[in-house]
Amino acid sequence: MSRIIVFGGHGRIALLLAPLLVARGDEVTGVIRNPEHASDVEATGAEALVADIENLDVDELAEIIRGHDAVVWSAGAGGGSPERTYAVDRDAAQRSMDAAERAGVRRYVMVSWLGSTADHGVPEGDSFFPYADAKWAADEHLRGSGLEGTILAPGTLTFDEPTARIQIDPAGSGAVSRADVAGVIAASLHGPCTIGRTIRFGNGDAATAVPITEALGC
Repeated sequence: MSRIIVFGGHGRIALLLAPLLVARGDEVTGVIRNPEHASDVEATGAEALVADIENLDVDELAEIIRGHDAVVWSAGAGGGSPERTYAVDRDAAQRSMDAAERAGVRRYVMVSWLGSTADHGVPEGDSFFPYADAKWAADEHLRGSGLEGTILAPGTLTFDEPTARIQIDPAGSGAVSRADVAGVIAASLHGPCTIGRTIRFGNGDAATAVPITEALGC
């Protein structure tokens, strides 16, 4: 059994992830900003923790993280203003990594996106640029930390039913169901095989997709 804290606990992926973790015996804390979302989180078997991560400093985040075995960052501004995108997707994410180190919780899984590379190609004038820039900065911060980090980079998210199969380094948009992203997170937390890796994936098709654990090499 592991104690896992999930930032962005009311997100669509997190709400699919929590039951997977709970079913295998893990204790899950879902961090949420809106107390009205607590019942949704608790319905998954997780414990809801209300905290405004956008405004918590490293010490305050460390207090939340302390006592857990792993951190999952699945929080995001959700396409708000550029200022808030940077505040959540970059700054709060980076503080959470520093806080995890301070709290002695070394295992950290970042949910990023398929195009998060130094040459992501999104022009500065594009409305998507702040997200691309913020996610790359957060990913780089994790790589430079002392944490046992994994960066999961799914392609375009869909509401399709889970297939439990993925393709690594897919071409194009790399469409993938949110349920399968949750499955990949859960599998990544199961053992050390994904530590230190950036894993870009999509659902692929019948010819290219393989079971999640096989794709991860776990």
